[in-house]
Amino acid sequence: MNKDFKNKNEWALILGGSSGLGLATAKKLAQHGMNIIIVYRNRKSELPQIEIDFEEIKNLEVKFCSFHIDMLKPEKRAETIEKIIQITDEGGIKTIIHSIAKGNLKPMINAEQVLKNDDFHLTINAMAISLYDWVISVFNAKLFTKDARVISFTSEGNTKAWKNYAAVSAAKVTLEAITRSIALEFAPYGIKANCLQPGAVNTQSLRLIPGYEKIIEHSIHRNPFNRITTPQDVANVAYLLCKDEAAWINGCVIPVNGGEHLN
Repeated sequence: MNKDFKNKNEWALILGGSSGLGLATAKKLAQHGMNIIIVYRNRKSELPQIEIDFEEIKNLEVKFCSFHIDMLKPEKRAETIEKIIQITDEGGIKTIIHSIAKGNLKPMINAEQVLKNDDFHLTINAMAISLYDWVISVFNAKLFTKDARVISFTSEGNTKAWKNYAAVSAAKVTLEAITRSIALEFAPYGIKANCLQPGAVNTQSLRLIPGYEKIIEHSIHRNPFNRITTPQDVANVAYLLCKDEAAWINGCVIPVNGGEHLN
């Protein structure tokens, strides 16, 4: 395997890297020699499996560090950035991978608990605005490498309406808008920003959506390869975007779905 990032002292900062797309991307980048920092927040019951996954990354002979914190609290973010400055030791953040999945999946009407104003605020802040918070914090700390990448994950909910998905849909649209602005305003500093738009991926986040089985079934039917997207499919593309040859890709929403969007 080609160790593109070995011995470069380059780091990936994975926000929400304990499972799903974030974890798959962390493993993929580590396989190619990139050092890994994972920031995450999970329940105690999930920690044993997370430790097993983290140990797998450590065994790939890269530097590894994790922070179990509330990523949305400014004071925790500031403390973590200070620790990262020490950890990277004259290295730099090659990429920020934003995979924070914290939001409310509620119907708008005809239910005991319907979507409220606060639900939108929480979801959009966690799944969109937090990207900018972390990017500007890393930038102000002068931690980015000269050729850095910001990668986040959107979905077809950016343009389609699904029941119970209104708050997350609004967050995805916001995420894409913020990504475009990062791509424009941070470009003079060598930072490129893109969103990946996977097809349906059978992750914990998808399984929280009521009726997710029908989403998977519909995706398989639409997909030219008659299967759903895997976390590894998405991680492969995130890795490609971190390579030197991808330096001219900026400000894009890139489908990663095997052509599912064609139908």
